[in-house]
Amino acid sequence: MGFLIRTSFWFSLVLLFLPIAPGEDTETVSPLAALVAARDAIGDVGGMCEREPQVCETGRAALQTIGVRARESARIAYQMLEPEPTADDAITTGGVSPAE
Repeated sequence: MGFLIRTSFWFSLVLLFLPIAPGEDTETVSPLAALVAARDAIGDVGGMCEREPQVCETGRAALQTIGVRARESARIAYQMLEPEPTADDAITTGGVSPAE
């Protein structure tokens, strides 16, 4: 989810820098003004934890849950790709048997 938000943010900034002429009745924003607004928005998000600590606690718990689920999913995927060896999968070498 965070990846999608970051991607859409940067994609929208790229769109602001493209030299495309807008329609007649469209309000335009300069790229510099957009960067200043983005900086202010990021600063406001940083101060949100001071205003609403419950939101940050819930977000932290959600990120922790997502991390646990991602690790578990990776473990399951790894086990599906690399099954554990069994006794039937023993490696046989052409070595010499130990001296008695």
